Amino acid sequence: MKSFWPFNSEENLPTLNVAMLGPRGVGKTSLLAAMYDQFANVSQDLQLEADDESKSDLNKRLQELKTVGDSIKYRPSFTQTKGYRSFKFWFGQTGTNPALQINFQDYPGGWLEEDSQQKKVEDLIRQSVAVLIPIDTPILMEGEGKYHDKLNQPTEINDLFKKVYKDLDSPRLVILAPIKCEKYIKDDPSELFRKVREGYQKLLNQFASEKLVSKVSVIITPVQTLGGVVFSRIEFDNNGEPTFFYRKPQPNSLYKPKNTEVPLRYLLRFLLKLHLDNGRASIFKKIWNVLGRNSGLRNAVSRFTEPRPDEVEIVQGLELLKL
Repeated sequence: MKSFWPFNSEENLPTLNVAMLGPRGVGKTSLLAAMYDQFANVSQDLQLEADDESKSDLNKRLQELKTVGDSIKYRPSFTQTKGYRSFKFWFGQTGTNPALQINFQDYPGGWLEEDSQQKKVEDLIRQSVAVLIPIDTPILMEGEGKYHDKLNQPTEINDLFKKVYKDLDSPRLVILAPIKCEKYIKDDPSELFRKVREGYQKLLNQFASEKLVSKVSVIITPVQTLGGVVFSRIEFDNNGEPTFFYRKPQPNSLYKPKNTEVPLRYLLRFLLKLHLDNGRASIFKKIWNVLGRNSGLRNAVSRFTEPRPDEVEIVQGLELLKL
C-alpha cells in the first residue's frame, strides 16, 4: 500500500463518517485492510490513502492475512472491546489533491452499557451518513445459529438504531456485510442472503416501518475477507465453548479477497445520488457540495459506482441508489 498523499488534518476537508458496528473479533479490521489493499486494483480513476496510524494497523492485519498457514482457528470472544478506534482515509480523484476525508468509526458495543459513553456513541452514529455492520458468517450459518445472537449481537444493534434513527434530517445507508463467507458464497449464495435477513429480521422490520422506509437504504453485500481460506469445522471444549477452524483448499492458495470494494462503491453511489437529488439539505451538505464543484471527481465516482454483477441484495431504498 503506497502513500501518495501526506495526511494533514489542517486541510479542513469535508469529513464523511461511517460507523462500524460489531463486537470484538468479528473482523472489522480485516474488512478495512482488505478494502484498502485491493482498492487500487479495482479503481483506476480514484485513490484512497490512510493516515499513518491507520495504515500501520491495516498493514499489520494485512500481513497476518497474507501469511496464514494451511489452517487457522478462531476462538470467539464474547466480551466487548473497550477501546474506540477511527480509521482515517483521504479520498479523491487520481492525480489530484484529496477532496474528502472518510472516517470509519469503530464504536464498541460495550459502550452502550456504560451511561458515561452511551450518548457519545449515539451522537457519533447519528452524525454518520452510513453504518457498516460486519457479520461473522460462520457464526451466523453454522450450528443452527446458536451463537449468532451472542456474538454478532443483532438485538443490541437493533436497540441502538431505535434510539438513533428518530426524526432523520436526511437519508442514511446501512450496509450488512457478511464476511469470512467464502464457503457460503461459492455455489448458491441465496441461502446466505436468507440467513442474513432472518438473523436481522427485527432490524429490517424497523427500517421498513412507515417513518423510515423512505429514509433508510439497506443492502446486503458479502465480502470474502479471508481470500483463499474457507471455514472447515467447529470443535467444542469441555465447557461447550466453540472454536472455529478454517483451512486452505490448497496448501499454496494465495490471499485473494473478493468484493472488498463493494461496500465503498455503494457508499459513494449513495452520496452521488443524494447530490444529484439537489434539495436534501442536511449535515452532509458540505460533502455533497464537493461533488458539485468537482466534475472530474463526480464523473470518476459515477464510473466507479456503475452497476456490476456483484452478489448484492438491495433490501430497501433502491430509489436512494438509482442514478
